[in-house]
Amino acid sequence: MRVLLSTWGSRGDVEPLAGLAVRVRELGAEVRVCAPPDEEFAALLAGAGVPLVPLGPTVRSVVARKRPPSAQDAFRLAAELVNARFDTLTAAAEDCDVLLATGLMPAGTRSVAEKLGIPYVFACFHVFGLPSPYFPPGRRPGRQSSPEETDLEVLWEEDAQRVNALYSEPLNSRRAAIGLPPVHDVRDHVHAGRALLAADPVLAPWADLSHLDLVQTGAWLLPDERPLPEDLEAFLAAGEPPVYVGFGSMAMRSSPDLARVVTGAVRAQGRRVLLARGWANLALPDEGDDCFVVGEVSHRALFGRVAAVVHHGGAGTTTTAAVAGAPQVVVAQIADQPYWAARVAELGIGAAHGGPTPTLDSLSAALTTALAPLTRARAKAVACTIRTDGATVAAKLLLETAGRGRQPR
Repeated sequence: MRVLLSTWGSRGDVEPLAGLAVRVRELGAEVRVCAPPDEEFAALLAGAGVPLVPLGPTVRSVVARKRPPSAQDAFRLAAELVNARFDTLTAAAEDCDVLLATGLMPAGTRSVAEKLGIPYVFACFHVFGLPSPYFPPGRRPGRQSSPEETDLEVLWEEDAQRVNALYSEPLNSRRAAIGLPPVHDVRDHVHAGRALLAADPVLAPWADLSHLDLVQTGAWLLPDERPLPEDLEAFLAAGEPPVYVGFGSMAMRSSPDLARVVTGAVRAQGRRVLLARGWANLALPDEGDDCFVVGEVSHRALFGRVAAVVHHGGAGTTTTAAVAGAPQVVVAQIADQPYWAARVAELGIGAAHGGPTPTLDSLSAALTTALAPLTRARAKAVACTIRTDGATVAAKLLLETAGRGRQPR
């Protein structure tokens, strides 16, 4: 049995697929992953022993430019990704028994599965953007809409129109070329069939709030037994646990003096600082021996040894910190990140920073909450409730789906 997993997005979209791939392989199936060709993603998948089939442009070339992407850039990227999926996935999935799609609106993936006659599964790592009659697009479940707010059906229709504007023309052009009928609602077409929510039910509760045939599996965690670098081990051993600060693949353009600000805020709490370089290129602001910079290291090995984790609110970082019982400060930037910030605050396991651009005072205030003994105790308690078998659950469901066999073309 052969399984193809596909995504286009940041590390938070790639690493869960690596975790799922490991479990699929352990269950006896062959697996390959189509993902962006960024060097760090290739290294990540190689470390897991999973073949990478390059899909689309590198993510860094899109999100780490000196200027933010424009509306025109979004339309160009949408068409490029649709074409890349038709071209790359058609070849990669030819001998596969099931095709899973996730990441940035994977328009085109289901069309490839349809043409090849193999089952298609949609997956997501958060509830942000899942169609629901209970909350508006992009708003967390549970929040009640006031009478003054626009009708929910109107908001979801506007969201569908936005997706159609980006993807409909390139998608239907490629479908016509292979003899498939046009798609009138791209979002519904992508979400149709079996859907998997790869998020922990404590961190991201979801109780039948959508019409989707959705199964919440828990997060897909990649086993990571790598030891920490010797110089980092020496820094950790030289004093009290530091505060980790890292923003992953966020360029943090609105915070040009970010390293100085976050270092000052952590020092104001009497704590040492551990900066993760990331795509924001954080560097030491001075020569103080209470500050250390790291590149890519195992969060699984590190987060249990820090006083708190300050991050951008990616689904993976939020979950890994929660599993480690580390208090969090979420400085949300885009997309689903405000949702994770809100959940961290609601659960009492950290603080949601007010806005995407931290200042010395604002981050100091958030750290005061995160470093409080009550917050740490709550983070430790919640850690015991986070499930870690999500990738195994999803792998079994995926192989069950694959076992149904190909459909006639």
